[in-house]
Amino acid sequence: MSVIVVGLSHRSAPVDVLERAAVGSDDVPKLLDELLRRTHVSECLLLSTCNRIEVYAVVDAFHGGLGDISAVLARHAGTTLAELTEHVYVHYAGSAVQHMFAVAAGLDSMVVGEAQILGQLRTAYAAADEAGTVGRSLHELAQHALRTGKKVHAGTGIDAAGASVVSEALVEAAAVLGGDLAGRRAAVVGAGAMGGLAAAHLRRAGAAEIVVLNRSPARGARLAEITAADGTPARSAGLDALPEALAGADVAVVCTGAIGTVVDAASVAAAVATRAGRPLVVCDLGLPRDVDPAVAELPGVTVIDLATLQVKLADGVGGAAVAAAQDLVAEEAQAYLAAQRSAEVTPTVTALRRRAAEVIDAELLRLDSRLPGLDGGVRDEFARTVRRVVDKLLHTPTVQVKRLAEGPDGDSYAAALRALFELDPQTPAAVAVQRSGDVLGALEARTEREEDR
Repeated sequence: MSVIVVGLSHRSAPVDVLERAAVGSDDVPKLLDELLRRTHVSECLLLSTCNRIEVYAVVDAFHGGLGDISAVLARHAGTTLAELTEHVYVHYAGSAVQHMFAVAAGLDSMVVGEAQILGQLRTAYAAADEAGTVGRSLHELAQHALRTGKKVHAGTGIDAAGASVVSEALVEAAAVLGGDLAGRRAAVVGAGAMGGLAAAHLRRAGAAEIVVLNRSPARGARLAEITAADGTPARSAGLDALPEALAGADVAVVCTGAIGTVVDAASVAAAVATRAGRPLVVCDLGLPRDVDPAVAELPGVTVIDLATLQVKLADGVGGAAVAAAQDLVAEEAQAYLAAQRSAEVTPTVTALRRRAAEVIDAELLRLDSRLPGLDGGVRDEFARTVRRVVDKLLHTPTVQVKRLAEGPDGDSYAAALRALFELDPQTPAAVAVQRSGDVLGALEARTEREEDR
């Protein structure tokens, strides 16, 4: 059984493709259940953020697992397997481990080093755990990835600037409005994690007032209370107050978990009609889009969306902090893989020692039958001597096989031990996989080329 990652992100797909593949929080349990019911998938976890959709799964075969997961993602996105394949990336076994660690560290984010992904990965794990689709393998992998992410953020300075998709969008908004958000009035549509982050950034930027609009009044009121307690005037309202809120705002940050448009062109047009030409910047950070594309055509309105940020941030950042983070991720991934390989050889070592004990017991019984009158003390001393000899003979091989198992080809040593001593006479049955024509074949070939780089 090995781990596979099948996903799409800002690095592999345009925003319109990510929109189609995006998974709302309400749909996560259903997709996890569908994945788990597939033939080759035994565990699964789904990570869906504003710029990535990834399935982490434990599968019994690469081709079969890839086919199962790709089919589910294609069905959900309402696209063909061929269309999906153009934008999907795949990581398998050790590469899958390193990818998850890099994601947790923020190295694969649109804004390199952003810390929000840690919370998103933790939420994805919790959702899979609640749905019962996480077993021992993904539990250990996800927990180690989360620890690695925290270690990277704490020890490398990669997130010293506190950058995020939200902060980058507000930098763009400030540029449109003259370079500064101090004294500006803002509206935040959505009171989830992204909404809270937006309110925090706006507060630090010196916003004069923040209006929080949310479908759930209690949640919106809570975010407004927190913002006001931190020193920035804030109030909450329902989504029906959107035209009024936009009429008075200079910038609006829209980031809900809804599937479908939340801010429609008519509401924004009604707000624009009362603004006397004052510019309005709308930051649409939802995936799928929360803002009707027609809003960008309204006079005096500038829309900054994920597609805009994808172009701006395409090259990412470099520097010593990123290099240090990459080194730490590689080190943690190797340590995790070595520990896993070492753990996998333990049953073989146990079986070898059990076989030795069985041989000793059988020979002692044979001795008892041949020398029934043997003094008990002599018999016990003889038994101890035989056991000591066998233990000494087995000590070096068992220690060495555990050490060698930590290397890249460690499983071959355990396999040799099983074959030599007939410890595991039954080999796993080969799984015949019906591949989906040339489509999956092309994706597999591309994956192999990428893994070889």
